[in-house]
Amino acid sequence: MLYLRLQPGYEIKGKPGSMVAMDATVKIKGKFKFSVKKMFTGGEMSESIFTGPGEVLLAPETWGDIVPIQLDGQTEWKVGKDAFLACTMGITRAAKSQGFGKALFSGEGLFVQKVSGAGIMWVQSLGAIFSRTLQPGEQWIVDNGHLVAWTAQYKVERIDAGGLFSASHTDEGLVCRFTGPGVVYIQTRNPETLGEWIRDQVPVQGNTVVYENN
Repeated sequence: MLYLRLQPGYEIKGKPGSMVAMDATVKIKGKFKFSVKKMFTGGEMSESIFTGPGEVLLAPETWGDIVPIQLDGQTEWKVGKDAFLACTMGITRAAKSQGFGKALFSGEGLFVQKVSGAGIMWVQSLGAIFSRTLQPGEQWIVDNGHLVAWTAQYKVERIDAGGLFSASHTDEGLVCRFTGPGVVYIQTRNPETLGEWIRDQVPVQGNTVVYENN
């Protein structure tokens, strides 16, 4: 859970629906800028704006980590469609096309969130978050269902799924090859794979899902 104490007049932008609790002195309002791009992002691009004074508690929809990322006003970040949780007012988000090939195979859709400005952004994950800083020319391969946020360039490619990587965990060998310099944040859980695992644990009789009470 993200705990924030806002000074009088200080504002924070948060993901709609993420508020768990807040002081009665905090004001909240919604903001939504419609565009065709946002229809295809697969993620929520509207924002809730919290204005102090008071405490605000925010949380993701699922279980996982919340990590702050400091933006320096120069480096542009790309953020996965479900990874944004909150940010300070000096940060702006926009939908950015990543090309048809990456849209098809990266798992992030036709557009990703482009984040820029100076301040702090909090990202959320499914499971734990792990980060890797890549040196110039250094490469790192990431399963396409584990992306959270990144500054490094990448391309989507197919690898041999019969060796170290299992086809069931890499969409038949599709991965993202990042090349430094840059930073990559990933999550330990793949939403699609986790969903399949949960479905496998539920007993099914015919077309009926059976829930057992112990």
